[in-house]
Amino acid sequence: MNRLCEILAVIVLALASAQVDAAVYAWSKHDVTFIVPDGERVLFSSNTSFECRWDEMVLSVVLYNKSDATDDDIHNMVLRDAMGLNVYDTKEGKTKVKGFDGKHLEGTMPDGSRLLITTLKSKKSDLLIKVTINYLYGDREIVNDIVKSFSEDHKVAMKRRKVEEQHKQKIQKKSDAEREQKELEKEKKRKDEVIYEV
Repeated sequence: MNRLCEILAVIVLALASAQVDAAVYAWSKHDVTFIVPDGERVLFSSNTSFECRWDEMVLSVVLYNKSDATDDDIHNMVLRDAMGLNVYDTKEGKTKVKGFDGKHLEGTMPDGSRLLITTLKSKKSDLLIKVTINYLYGDREIVNDIVKSFSEDHKVAMKRRKVEEQHKQKIQKKSDAEREQKELEKEKKRKDEVIYEV
């Protein structure tokens, strides 16, 4: 759990334009943030990759170092991924995301769902982000919003770090802990409620 807390911060907020709940994820180590619709289930999270799913959509994000990769290398990686998933009726194009040079490949999966593979090359750092989204045909607008939400925003990462510092556990004296424990037990008896310790 500590590793997850170090890598990703989850903040729930409301999107003013869409009036939909959303979750903001941040990789503070890389100053990368992105927004997804609320209700996701995180399947995997590490220093360089993240995957979550909804009932009708799956999102995968992988971070690479772009300094060693040419544009042809990146293009071939995307084509190899699409061929490995048997994607057909593919189209390629450019993706506009602030702070990134983006390209995408989209197509249809064998089960009829849609697939979008987007590569975002940072203009500020050696970061390359590959975003893969498998979705149903009617969810294209949500997919566009997810891709456009990616940013390398140092301010957001610094704000997250500041919040973490404020919530660090303080070392407590044994006498203070015993006193607090007694107060909790008294309160428990008074209210006759179950108290779960975290």
